[in-house]
Amino acid sequence: MPKVSISSFPVSGLFGVVKPTGPTSMSIVNDLQQLIARSKLFVDAEKLEKIKGKKIDRKRGKFGKEGVKVGQGGTLDPLADGVLVIGVGRGTKKLNEFLNCTKEYRTTCLLGCETDTYDSEGSRVRVAPWRHVTRDRVESNLTTFTGQIKQVPPIFSALKMDGKPLYEYARKGIPLPRPIEARDVTVHSLSVTEWLGSQHPYTWPDKELSSEEKQALEAALKGVEEGAKVADELEPIPANFEDEKPSAFVMSMKVSGGTYVRCIVHDLSHAVGSAGHVVTLTRARQGRFVLASKEDEDRECIPWEVFERALSDVGEQDDEGWTEWERQVMEHLEVV
Repeated sequence: MPKVSISSFPVSGLFGVVKPTGPTSMSIVNDLQQLIARSKLFVDAEKLEKIKGKKIDRKRGKFGKEGVKVGQGGTLDPLADGVLVIGVGRGTKKLNEFLNCTKEYRTTCLLGCETDTYDSEGSRVRVAPWRHVTRDRVESNLTTFTGQIKQVPPIFSALKMDGKPLYEYARKGIPLPRPIEARDVTVHSLSVTEWLGSQHPYTWPDKELSSEEKQALEAALKGVEEGAKVADELEPIPANFEDEKPSAFVMSMKVSGGTYVRCIVHDLSHAVGSAGHVVTLTRARQGRFVLASKEDEDRECIPWEVFERALSDVGEQDDEGWTEWERQVMEHLEVV
């Protein structure tokens, strides 16, 4: 792959960032743009002169007319962390290839509770028995979700049906005109890597759908599923188990582009006779960009802390005029 040389500046390219849990992908891009727009690595001297002396303002979002184009190759929700591919300049034209590439994830499922978003950021839809679920029971159901499978996106999503977002049907109690179309995806591998049992810090969300919201969801689902019901399936609490935590487990998977990790967790929880939702989600690989290198062509990502420090204080330049974050990018950059 092309290497950065002194005579090649400014450049366009791709590099990976380790996104932390919390911020949105777009906020990461906007913050990076503040740094990139002030770097001779990506911007020519004439443009740099125009913005000389302007301070970084992270509240402004996109830098403006002087800023070089920056984009990302596949959104991670605030809950999720891990690999986020960044394109700069002509590199943004290469970002589409990362939407359908092979990806690897690690995720933690918390049993006994289903949410509208299929993760801990959402509201509780229903609770279900979970004490009967064992590691063996989960693992015996993994083959159902491995290989070429069909996934049905959640009804609480922005996907549209007849011009209306699915979540609008669910929230307003409008019957779906037809079933949500299943999507073909490929799960190359799927395994339980750790059974946490009750030894974990996770809890069910405090937010809960109201009775009216549950009735609206039922009405929407009855358009395609006769007798659809949204209700808790409570189980008796054994003596001395009032403070018992629901079981959780960690899975690793390698999947094709377009795969809903949350759907795998949701559907697998149903398959074992329970309910479940995602409480942690890490993207460990997106194409050739990885958290930990396994193959020669892999490109490791830069920790977000490197850029966070630069946004607060860009720091001292070395003998060649580069700051810490620029050196890190140069070491990991794929020039386009």
